[in-house]
Amino acid sequence: RIPQGPVCSNLGLKPGQRLTVKGKIAPSAKSFVMNLGKDASHLGLHFNPRFDAHGDVNTIVCNSKKMEEWGAEHRETVFPFQKGGTAEITFGINQNDVTVHLPGHQFTFPNRLGLSVFDYFDTQGDFILQSLSWE
Repeated sequence: RIPQGPVCSNLGLKPGQRLTVKGKIAPSAKSFVMNLGKDASHLGLHFNPRFDAHGDVNTIVCNSKKMEEWGAEHRETVFPFQKGGTAEITFGINQNDVTVHLPGHQFTFPNRLGLSVFDYFDTQGDFILQSLSWE
């Protein structure tokens, strides 16, 4: 069972705003997850860095979820995370997508659900959340 971290609701993130997440990665990390969306059943962005999980090694897998339906997986091969290290990730909310800012790399993921507001955020897995800020 994947350890569940803090859950935030009513964030009210709108296009032009950004959410910055800082934390520590467990020394024996296999994977961790950050979910951003309307609620737990409607995820605009499921962000899942995998050190070694589900057949993926050092790969970031992103997806969306509507009710219980997952979309098509999107993979990023840039992997700026280290076991036992710290991570700072910023999610920039745009009209049609979310920009994910990683150390030395960024990519966008489409807003497949057409969400106008991102209210929900959670973390799961081998990640210890230290701070969350938005502007």
